[in-house]
Amino acid sequence: MKDSTSPGRRWTPAIVTRIERRTPSVISLFLLVEIPGSLAGQHVDIRLTAPDGYQAQRSYSIASAPGSDELELIVERLDDGEVSPYVHEFVQPGDTIDIRGPIGGHFIWEATFEQPVLLVAAGSGAAPLISILRHRLESKSGSPMLLLYSARTWDDVICRDELLDIAKLDSALQIMLTLTRLQSTRPADFNRRIDSGLVEETLQRWGHIPARTYVCGSNDFVDPATTALIANGIPAPSIRTERYG
Repeated sequence: MKDSTSPGRRWTPAIVTRIERRTPSVISLFLLVEIPGSLAGQHVDIRLTAPDGYQAQRSYSIASAPGSDELELIVERLDDGEVSPYVHEFVQPGDTIDIRGPIGGHFIWEATFEQPVLLVAAGSGAAPLISILRHRLESKSGSPMLLLYSARTWDDVICRDELLDIAKLDSALQIMLTLTRLQSTRPADFNRRIDSGLVEETLQRWGHIPARTYVCGSNDFVDPATTALIANGIPAPSIRTERYG
């Protein structure tokens, strides 16, 4: 999981207000909690306490835009996980979960950054990038931005309809999906894993050289994706990564 070391952070109780199904294996957990000063791209720690006192904690990226009335966390069910199966099966509206954060300063994006930005994600790694895109929409940023998002199928694209609607409202934003198990019906999309060739074609279509790139996903995704970006001339210092697993 993400590095959650941050001295001076305190655990705060958060009330679960609602739960929404995003994909067959992903839910959004909406929490009522005050986390002042959050920035797009940050994460929080959550702590669950069992009736016998046993505690487990994990880090989850914030998907909601900074300043939202509710904190949204995207939780993918991992069958061999300790926390996510419990969240999917047992957490209900009205429950209380301990939250610590916001945490992280390396992966953030602020609307004052006006140069081209490339976002690259796979699976639930889209969560902090969704926060960035929502914040971008609210701030009316006009800088070039592209999201390259890998998922297994069309139905596995988290917040798919919302993301495509955001792109319709923003002429400086492009969204390219790449599906690894089923064909996409959108002409702009791909149907293979992200590799050097796919990155090259993406950059050619986009027509921009990113001044900053954000990559988020599992360890098995982030490393080859970053290698593909560097192979296409994107400087390593300009690439910011967030990984889990």
